[in-house]
Amino acid sequence: MLNFNYNIPTKVFFGEGKIEVLGKQIKKYGSRVLLAYGGGSIKKIGLYDKVVEILRENNIPYYELSGIDPNPRVESVAEGVRICRDNNIDFILAVGGGSTIDCCKVIAAAYYYDGNPWDLVIRKAKIEKVLPIGTILTLAATGSEMDAGAVISNMETNQKYGIGHSGMFPKFSILDPTYTYTVSKYQTASGVADIMSHTFEEYFSNEKGAYLQDRLAESILKTCMRYGRIAIDEPENYEARANLMWASSLAINGLLGYGKDSAWTVHPLEHELSAYYDITHGIGLAILTPHWMEHVLDENTIWKFVEYGVNVWNIDSSLDDMEIAKLSIEKTSEFFKSLDIPMTLREVGIGEDKLEIMARDVIDYVGGTVGNFKALDYEDVLSIYKKAL
Repeated sequence: MLNFNYNIPTKVFFGEGKIEVLGKQIKKYGSRVLLAYGGGSIKKIGLYDKVVEILRENNIPYYELSGIDPNPRVESVAEGVRICRDNNIDFILAVGGGSTIDCCKVIAAAYYYDGNPWDLVIRKAKIEKVLPIGTILTLAATGSEMDAGAVISNMETNQKYGIGHSGMFPKFSILDPTYTYTVSKYQTASGVADIMSHTFEEYFSNEKGAYLQDRLAESILKTCMRYGRIAIDEPENYEARANLMWASSLAINGLLGYGKDSAWTVHPLEHELSAYYDITHGIGLAILTPHWMEHVLDENTIWKFVEYGVNVWNIDSSLDDMEIAKLSIEKTSEFFKSLDIPMTLREVGIGEDKLEIMARDVIDYVGGTVGNFKALDYEDVLSIYKKAL
């Protein structure tokens, strides 16, 4: 039964040259800025210089947090909070991909909390208030530029968890596809897998009445299929980069899940891989997804795989339902392979030694079974890990 509240408050400025709005937008929300970014790629493409130029032209003081990791660490959050407090920061500008944006969201929340920022991530303390943030996106993948969630890692405890709050929606996001031209083939492929996985998490649900949401999800999946390889082969193809960037935002801003009771499954499983082995998130998702699909396919879920196979992969609807379902899974795996993504855990340095620990951690974190399209217990999770080796 469709029943939901709609709220996607982020203002999006999409297209080449949209950075021109930056100064005016920041001034709506603050006057002293934390400029946060990752490993320095924004300097190589000239984006850093452009941002700094705009801040100076608008007489906006700024302080920097750099070196945010691809799986952002709680230590970076703590450092960001320190810089904000020491300099009376009232606005955070995240320039980069989802990791930088996620880190900034939690900095914004932890700014108002006196304890360890990790307390917020593990729900030991509640988020009460959040500093305003804005983003300039440089990677189409996580969709963090248009949602209220973040994922943070604690490598000391081998934990990687999601956190969310309505105040963590960015006030604005600047989405210029040209800023993704220099993204590597590997990261482009990983981003495509991440977008598709976000879509799968909402699409594969037991809700049969969310017709529009499911058709939107199928469109996003087809967009990834159409433009994923093109973006890898032609990195400066604006059409490909633009379509993937918009697909990234729409896949996880809540639109696909309205009216659906979707408990995500593959993401919690992948978070353990990243927490213990620090692998690229999208790659882990691509490795696990076909094995999860195979594991949950049965007489109760087959209808969704048939819908997926016919509508997304154009499989002949006159074929036997089980044949359609298995073909859809096969085509999913083949597509990820076509993007040159490694498709086994061993290829990314993961063996058998920690599989049981990770499976137990998944179940302990959720406090029971994981997912609800087909709920998984400890043995199910372990089986999927083993099949993915």
